[in-house]
Amino acid sequence: MNDKLMIIDPHVHMTSRTTDDYEAMAAAGVVAVIEPSFWLGQARTQVGSFQDYFSSLVGWEPFRASQFGIKHYCTIGLNSKEANNVPLAEEVMELLPLYLHKENVVAIGEIGYDDQTKAEDRFFREQLELAKAFNMMVQVHTPHRDKKAGTITSMEVCLEHGIDPGMVVIDHNNEETVKDVLDRGFIAAFTIYPKTKMGNQRMVEVVRKFGSDNIIVDSSADWGVSDPLAVPKTANLMLQNGIPREDVVKTCYQNALDFFGRSGKMNEEHWLTPEAIDQRKLYDDNSVLRGQEPKVEDNKIV
Repeated sequence: MNDKLMIIDPHVHMTSRTTDDYEAMAAAGVVAVIEPSFWLGQARTQVGSFQDYFSSLVGWEPFRASQFGIKHYCTIGLNSKEANNVPLAEEVMELLPLYLHKENVVAIGEIGYDDQTKAEDRFFREQLELAKAFNMMVQVHTPHRDKKAGTITSMEVCLEHGIDPGMVVIDHNNEETVKDVLDRGFIAAFTIYPKTKMGNQRMVEVVRKFGSDNIIVDSSADWGVSDPLAVPKTANLMLQNGIPREDVVKTCYQNALDFFGRSGKMNEEHWLTPEAIDQRKLYDDNSVLRGQEPKVEDNKIV
């Protein structure tokens, strides 16, 4: 019996990563990823750039992931940083409903606060109303500055709009915020970064203290110094530190599946009985290969 852990990274920005990362993630046991729409490091200046970006999250990126045996899902939303460009944000809001029904879109996200401005508050609230209209889960980005106050405000706004806390994952938590999030019935996600946000060993201690219910581990790996293997590394560290295997499975796999699976679009069968990998396939005339011998499977054996 193969007792290797299956891993879901429910917050990783694969648009910013290479195919080498996909290969390494697959080898480390990652079977599925969720890619939230986010700020690309440089502000977009027109709505067409958002349209092309969202299209890549529901098109090219799922294809690229599939060529390495990983199932790709995404969340679609107007990120908090770019909500401050109000005229552009208004155009993006008109665009969002065109993507929310796509087959790999499992929530609205990541949305919330950055500098906690009036514009950010306005578009956070508008997107919560959109989530209600589409009966979708919500993925909330909590601010990196004044985090505790911003996290509490985020939850209060969700409740004010009548959103069920069980439909909302609050991300980028730390030791200062976790109890507030869990006590209010929200899902608490933790970003494992090399130097900031949450470290691997700190995450071990959070699970030791608070248990595994409603806690999710993710990497949020992006274009900066970050680690797309953060979740499997944290899972292994938990095991080495005596965290029960069932708690590791819950925080690094099952809780994410249970939450985002409520969308009806994320299903364990997608990776337990996947299509065979055939790297000869093209997407819009593009291949993931650059002269390599294509990997072709006759059938997938799990």
